[in-house]
Amino acid sequence: MLLHQSGRYRANQIFGYIVLAIVTADMITHLALLIARLPAHRETPRQLFMAALGLWSSNVLVFASWYWRLDGGGPNARDRRKSHDSGAFLFPQMQMRDQNWKPGFVDYLFLAFNTSTAFSPTDVPVLSRWAKAMMIVQSCISLGTVVILAGRAVNIL
Repeated sequence: MLLHQSGRYRANQIFGYIVLAIVTADMITHLALLIARLPAHRETPRQLFMAALGLWSSNVLVFASWYWRLDGGGPNARDRRKSHDSGAFLFPQMQMRDQNWKPGFVDYLFLAFNTSTAFSPTDVPVLSRWAKAMMIVQSCISLGTVVILAGRAVNIL
């Protein structure tokens, strides 16, 4: 916030990327560690279910933040334009030519929620390769969390 408020938008952007990369790596590491510990049967079903819920929620928030920061040059670049008519995602509102619409964080949160829940985008087509690659990673994390951790927790109840 300090970098943004002081007008250092590029430094803000880079710092945001670094923080998100660290959080993403940490989330993937924790998922891998939890899956590796499953055969030992040390965690209770409640602990596994809570860990799965925490990882799944983190997955949604982290990838919503990635999409928000990367699409259309990021929030600062989108704010400088009158409307959002190009980017990595084709939001339905972009096809309404008479609106000056720009996506907000909630739009990216909705996209990330759908990707983690349905393992695919629902109403928002993905246009760029980087976004497709990120959605593959997000869906794999979600699949590992839901199928392996939550499934194991329910199985041992």
